[in-house]
Amino acid sequence: MSLIIVKNATCTFCGCVCDDIELHADGEKIVETKRACSLGESWFKHHTAERLYPDALIDGHPATVDDAVERAADYLVAADMPLVYGLSNVTCETQREAVSLAELVGGVIDSHTSL
Repeated sequence: MSLIIVKNATCTFCGCVCDDIELHADGEKIVETKRACSLGESWFKHHTAERLYPDALIDGHPATVDDAVERAADYLVAADMPLVYGLSNVTCETQREAVSLAELVGGVIDSHTSL
C-alpha cells in the first residue's frame, strides 16, 4: 500500500476543532499524526470506520441512500421545528452544512453540551 498524506485535517474529538493536523495513512489505517494533541492522536489512530450497517436504513430495514434522503426530507418538511443535534464528532465543514440545513427548514441547533 502507498502512504497517503492528508494535510489540514480537522479533529473534532474534544471541541477545540484543531484544523492544522497532518495525517499519514497506510491503506485505511492512520499510522502517524502531526500537530495533534495526545487526545487527537489517539482518536485518529484508534477510531475506526467499520461498516457494520448498510449505507442506509428506513424503519430498520436496508434502503438506498436516495430513498433515505427522500424520507429524511419528508420528515424535515413536515416538522414544526426540527432539531439538528449532536455535531460534536464531525468536521467543521459538516457543522457548517448542518447550520445551513437548520436555517433552510426553520429548525434549531443544539449540542450534547447543553445538558
